[in-house]
Amino acid sequence: MEAFNYYQPTEIRFGRGRIQEIGEMVSRFGKRCLLVTVLNTGFISLLLDSIQKRLEEAGVEAAHFDGVVPNPTTEIVTVGAKMAKDFRAEVILGVGGGSSMDTAKAIAVEATHPGTAWDYLYFKETQPTHKTLPVIAVTTTSGTGSQVTQVAVMTHTALKTKSAIFHPIIFPRVCIVDPDLMLSASAHLTASTGFDVFCHAFESYLHVNKSPYIDLMALEAIRLVTKFLPVAVNDGMNLEAREKLAWADTLAGLCITNAGVTLPHGIGMTIGGQCPQVMHGEALAVIYPEFTRFTFPYAQERFATVGRILNPQLINQSIEDAAAQSCEEIDRFIKSIGMWLSLDGLGMTREDIVAIADNSRVLPDYKNNPRIASRDEIFAMLSASFVR
Repeated sequence: MEAFNYYQPTEIRFGRGRIQEIGEMVSRFGKRCLLVTVLNTGFISLLLDSIQKRLEEAGVEAAHFDGVVPNPTTEIVTVGAKMAKDFRAEVILGVGGGSSMDTAKAIAVEATHPGTAWDYLYFKETQPTHKTLPVIAVTTTSGTGSQVTQVAVMTHTALKTKSAIFHPIIFPRVCIVDPDLMLSASAHLTASTGFDVFCHAFESYLHVNKSPYIDLMALEAIRLVTKFLPVAVNDGMNLEAREKLAWADTLAGLCITNAGVTLPHGIGMTIGGQCPQVMHGEALAVIYPEFTRFTFPYAQERFATVGRILNPQLINQSIEDAAAQSCEEIDRFIKSIGMWLSLDGLGMTREDIVAIADNSRVLPDYKNNPRIASRDEIFAMLSASFVR
């Protein structure tokens, strides 16, 4: 067997009703907590009432920053970091989807370091230190896996660029994965975040830094998400489906923590930076049909394995045939969750895809793909995805 490393410091509390433990969890790390969420309305308002009550019972004083937006921006992080400093926060609690959890991590850095969170991106010489505030994560979607990763993704609106802090100091100390919190997610949000789970698992499985441990988790996540995501999209109150997707999301998050993602995520991140109205899962879904056909000849055994999960009848086919057919099976899966999209339909222009092609190789994800794509090959994939 090949040598490999695996590291995961986050304490995972998984299961229905675990949100009731939030007061005890937070109080272990501080008595002054900045609560980070999207706008305080609807389901999140009811959830926050319960969380704040439990924090109070545990002797934790909380301030609430509810300025999180999809594709969180550096400006938003700065506003939240100022609130954390003014409040003298000792711990940051991110509650919500990936945007809330990533914002919480970035605030934990900016509130305790000179400059802004953007100054501490993964490729920069200056990196976050032990001064970073501890982060607790509570996920309300099954998608980004941010509750178990060392990544905080942000968008610099002036530069139209999306990048990330990547450092072990921002691993959440504890996370809660409570499927009860995911029942209110809309069908499209469920589909978009759920497809991100598939991508995390699949791309980790293809990644040049894959390992036997990653393979084990990635394949289980793929089995779960392909079986239960269509169920949850059609019936959001199906608790079994929500539980299985929550576990798949956690597994896939553990995969990207120690392997990573490949070409589609580099393109998808660039789409999000250029066109912030596009959800991350949408950006991935729109490019996947072209990505799979570009890549499968260079990872036939792995594509065949995934194709056979989606369609067990492919077990009787050769590896070469099953790998080729896997592209059609992934297409069918995307269609089954209502994510068969086009760039044009997402409000993008021909000028946008030129800029996206020019910048999709800024992030290093493309280097992890079994087949390395040139700028022109990425542009061809985007062009083919423009209208469907």
